Amino acid sequence: MSLLEVRNFSKSFRGLKALREVDISVDEGTILGIIGANGAGKTTLFNCIMGAFPPDSGTVTLDGKDVTGVASHKLAKLGMVRTFQLMRPFHTMTVFENVTIAALSHGAKSDRAARAEAAVAIGKTGLAEWAESESGQLPAAVQKRLELARALAMRPRVLLLDEVLAGLVPAERLPVLELLETLRADEGVTMIFIEHIMAAVRRLSDSVVMMDQGAVLASGQVDTVLADPLVIEAYLGKEYTNA
Repeated sequence: MSLLEVRNFSKSFRGLKALREVDISVDEGTILGIIGANGAGKTTLFNCIMGAFPPDSGTVTLDGKDVTGVASHKLAKLGMVRTFQLMRPFHTMTVFENVTIAALSHGAKSDRAARAEAAVAIGKTGLAEWAESESGQLPAAVQKRLELARALAMRPRVLLLDEVLAGLVPAERLPVLELLETLRADEGVTMIFIEHIMAAVRRLSDSVVMMDQGAVLASGQVDTVLADPLVIEAYLGKEYTNA
């Protein structure tokens, strides 16, 4: 049974169709990759799923419950958390303080409990040596891990990742990929991730959705989708990043 389902999602902005009857689903404990050119509707899809703005039509179902239009902070309490392509820590606070705030926002019963959850999340993401560092001074690769630590402190069942590898050189990507694999294997976290780097898509994804001009052009097993002539013509032949 699918843990998260999006059905018949459509969204327009001033007459421009940003999403066109999009259907996606992801089973518990699996990873769904979403690919497509810039402007294909990927981030708009995430925005609608997370309640940033309502779809014109369609529904979002989380573990059988209709959560269409529910605000992101309420979705977090239900177990669905999003990271952002542009990282959003409190730059003047330390890593530990940032992660503790995330734990508190999820409903940790006390400051002590939040600090304990933060310590666990920091350990899992390999941030112990940076725990007392000011977040705004961190290298980009470490800030990516901080974003994941903040998400983990909220104990997600479903994690939406928006270009988590953006801005990283190949050597910096591997630790992030390994961390995501560990989260799936050890924590059972279900993930949907937007990504342009096809090596990462191949490595992480159980299935893939390719979007084009706001619609799903292809979906299914990774190798099948990436070999689809329509996908190659519309996307891979133009913007294929294999690193």
